[in-house]
Amino acid sequence: MSVDFTIPPDISQLGEAIRLFVREKIVPYESDPRWSDHGPSEELRVELVSLARGAGLLSPHVDPEYGGLGLTHVGRAVAFEAAGYSTLGPIALNFAAPDEGNMHLMQLVGTAAQKQRWLAPLARGETRSCFAMTEPDNGAGSDPSLMKTTARRDGDDYVINGRKWLITGARGAAFAIIMAKVDGGEHDGKATMFLSDMNRSGIVASRLLDTMDSNYTGGHWVLDFADLRVPESDVLGAVGQGFRNAQVRLAPARLTHCMRWLGAACRAHEIAVGYSRNRRAFGKTLGEHEGVGFMLADNEIDLHSSRLMILHTAWTLDQGRQASIESSMAKVFCSEALWRVADRCVQILGGLGTTRDTVVERIFRDIRAFRIYDGPSEVHRWSLARHVQRA
Repeated sequence: MSVDFTIPPDISQLGEAIRLFVREKIVPYESDPRWSDHGPSEELRVELVSLARGAGLLSPHVDPEYGGLGLTHVGRAVAFEAAGYSTLGPIALNFAAPDEGNMHLMQLVGTAAQKQRWLAPLARGETRSCFAMTEPDNGAGSDPSLMKTTARRDGDDYVINGRKWLITGARGAAFAIIMAKVDGGEHDGKATMFLSDMNRSGIVASRLLDTMDSNYTGGHWVLDFADLRVPESDVLGAVGQGFRNAQVRLAPARLTHCMRWLGAACRAHEIAVGYSRNRRAFGKTLGEHEGVGFMLADNEIDLHSSRLMILHTAWTLDQGRQASIESSMAKVFCSEALWRVADRCVQILGGLGTTRDTVVERIFRDIRAFRIYDGPSEVHRWSLARHVQRA
């Protein structure tokens, strides 16, 4: 199959505009004390979003009716990589996870009323959201069939009970998309998505988790649901279609993670290259030593290969084809390749790489988590192996 990787001029120009904006306006915020070990504060997020709004770069991935540019997946690949140059960039432009995936999902399966109530302010950067699917205590994770959170029908409402964890951005989010298993009735045992305002009685953010990454506003939380009442009108998609709709969200979301982290890995590589040109040891620059030069060469190979895989998968999605297999392959390859890049950059920087005097240390920690969330590499490989056997 012939694939044209030529980037349209308007998309190239947009990418350059985003890259310049992030370098000039967002990178200076990387030393802001409001960026803590649990991510940027809400105050900092609002300030960054205001800058992107003023530059006309806010939410370019959403449909024009919600103020965006309606970028194709290939267009997102260019824009998201450019913004990822700083891990604050996607936050500023309002396409960080989990909000970007939630916007994508609601545009496709939300009702008109749901889009007006929740999607529109989210796309404007006025609010944040979270996606509550993962559970502790042998509940839903890589195997969503283990879901323990239940939703019981009671009149015109569903009553939700259960516990979720590693829920990114939960504290301070305006609403949540909650995955629960229907308890009783014709849809008994079937997963369903529910929309809920976070200030409803029955939702408690009970514990802030200390994690190795630090680039998501609101941190990662444990959420407890105790008789949370959600009206039937707030079912997202159809009752019993939760797993199907999860794939609508997760397949593209895996790819957009790759796009953003490619930008961050390129940044780390840029810093390592600059250091290797100036730092001298044993009579020559680090880059002149084969051990370092080969690491830089391997970085170039991993970055180039990741970009091509992202573009090919994005092109497949733009053709209207199902790309779950391609997105799984991209997620495995890119998460591991970009991790290798970050790891080599730390090694090249030596002692400096272990400090926070550059952003490489932060990228190193943050990008390591990428190999876990949205499915660890082993689960994707297992799924791909099953696909190969069926082919």
